[in-house]
Amino acid sequence: MESNPFYITDEQFPWGRGEFYFFHGKAKTRSGAYEIQESARLVLKIPRSLGTSCVTVNIFSEDKQERLLSIKAKYKDYVGNYDVYQLGLPIRKIGVGLYYFNVEIIGIVGTVYAQKRNGGISFFRCGEPSFQLSVSDFKYRAPVRYQGGIIYHVFVDRFCRGKGAPIKKDAIFVEDWYAPIPEFPEYPGAALKNNYFYGGTLWGISEKLSYIKSLGVNIIYLSPIFDSPSNHKYDTGDYMSVDEGFGGDFALSYLIKKAKTLGIYVILDGVFNHTGADSLYFNRYGNYESIGAYQSKSSNYYSWYEFIDYPDKYTSWWGIDILPRINPDIPHCRDFFVGNGGVVEKYAKMGISGFRLDVSDELSDSFIASIKEKLNEYNQESLLYGEVWEDASNKVAYGKRKRYYLGHELDGVMNYPVRRGIIDFLRNQRTESLFYALTDVTDNAPKRIRDIQMNLIGTHDTERIITALGGESPFEKTNEYLSKKKMSPVEYQVGKTRLLLAYTILATLPGIPSVFYGDEVGLEGYSDPFNRATFPFLKEDKEILDFFKKIGKIRRENNIYKCGEFELLYLTENLLIFSRYDKKNSYLTVINNGNNEINITTSGSSTSLINKQKAKKHKIASGSSEIIKTIKNSYIEF
Repeated sequence: MESNPFYITDEQFPWGRGEFYFFHGKAKTRSGAYEIQESARLVLKIPRSLGTSCVTVNIFSEDKQERLLSIKAKYKDYVGNYDVYQLGLPIRKIGVGLYYFNVEIIGIVGTVYAQKRNGGISFFRCGEPSFQLSVSDFKYRAPVRYQGGIIYHVFVDRFCRGKGAPIKKDAIFVEDWYAPIPEFPEYPGAALKNNYFYGGTLWGISEKLSYIKSLGVNIIYLSPIFDSPSNHKYDTGDYMSVDEGFGGDFALSYLIKKAKTLGIYVILDGVFNHTGADSLYFNRYGNYESIGAYQSKSSNYYSWYEFIDYPDKYTSWWGIDILPRINPDIPHCRDFFVGNGGVVEKYAKMGISGFRLDVSDELSDSFIASIKEKLNEYNQESLLYGEVWEDASNKVAYGKRKRYYLGHELDGVMNYPVRRGIIDFLRNQRTESLFYALTDVTDNAPKRIRDIQMNLIGTHDTERIITALGGESPFEKTNEYLSKKKMSPVEYQVGKTRLLLAYTILATLPGIPSVFYGDEVGLEGYSDPFNRATFPFLKEDKEILDFFKKIGKIRRENNIYKCGEFELLYLTENLLIFSRYDKKNSYLTVINNGNNEINITTSGSSTSLINKQKAKKHKIASGSSEIIKTIKNSYIEF
């Protein structure tokens, strides 16, 4: 195989480039994310041209300001043009936390520092700590039952009506299931009632479980279902009641039980950072019998909210006054959610498998930890995902470092960096963001989190993936224009071709691919609310659907996609190759993003899993993908 060019070329010092590896026990990887009970070792390959006489690793605090420890590396051997040094990392000594380190090298050129660059190491005079090291101590059992599956993300009102449910007071029912979105804001953030309903229910989801299962799904992630006046339900009215328009508590209980008979588990959207102004707790409009915080300072819920000028001026989410913020760190508020008889307990007893936490950056570490603790009282393999749009391993929110991956909080996050990287690679033939997602973001997560990370290419907050890959850019377009804009046949075909590539990438990375309902049949649309169209029953793109089912079958039949190791092998603007491997086999994902056919030749016989051919040489056409199973360490050429 030719050398790995990756995505960028540094202006190199004359001393060349080096390599680094972490060892977790005997497992070789580029990940510096350790569990505290693991044995940890770092191996450095340094060009002999440096004339190295001493190598020191300096470990720093998470803010990179305080040097905590310095460790001399031992010379091990030389291999080719490299001197090999190694050292044990004292992870038990430094304890649970996030750290950074640099590598100080003294040689014939004086003192230089190894910096992490482009999959390897380069050498500079600057000693900035560029290597991330984390130590986690997980309190709970790893939720391995979900590994190798697929998440299906459903926006309830728009998926399937089923046997129906009552239409709530003040709701406007849209009779025509295929009617375009009738209401949209003039600009992002503008006030909108969102009280148009198409009638999708939890009963409808139950009726479509066999279809959902056919995609390889083992987790259904529901958009918010708590009582609320809106169709999106991010403005909670009553946490202790499933919205009657979705079928109520009984419909949820039925869905959970029926899904489990098919090996499918249900997680809910936990919107615990704000309520609706029209809610039992705030009750601005007097629609509930309770005394809300807006109505009286003596309300049981008054302390949950922050009033600036009572009662009409209060802190709300992003300044949207229909979404007043609550503070779950107030003892009474926290107890309501995680105490005995509280929200988490109610739904855990009903049989949910966990939550996805909305805007988790705005929730405290201790509150998130208390949710996970409560879930685990009822389900030893509970799932708790967080809405985080960046690398969650080192996230700073509101001036505080978050502790998402250190063992007491999240099991994973919504992996938006992967989405950004895939779109930029396939649509724009740029590699920087994808390289970042497949190296730094992936390597910075502990392995048990990598194995169940929620990887995605579309959600209720983004453009539909086929539109993002092939449609006209929405930049500087009005919502009025976007509401009517449909992809041309040429745009659709381009988006479709890229979508199949995107799903091949997504479904073979470490973690669990998340499919936003309708993406698997070519549903198009721009951002909220146009990405929330109804599922196009009888109008599905069968070619896309068949491909998604085929990839789901490959995941089910090959355990490598449960917890196999990962290595990025090759990335240019035209070609992506990465491997999932174990002790015996390697599964190569090959994405041809260029204009010419390529040939992949393996040193031994290998099998293409998409096209089901056994050969040494595999042809991958322009704009197509392949998954090739071969023996581990098989030599490949292209």
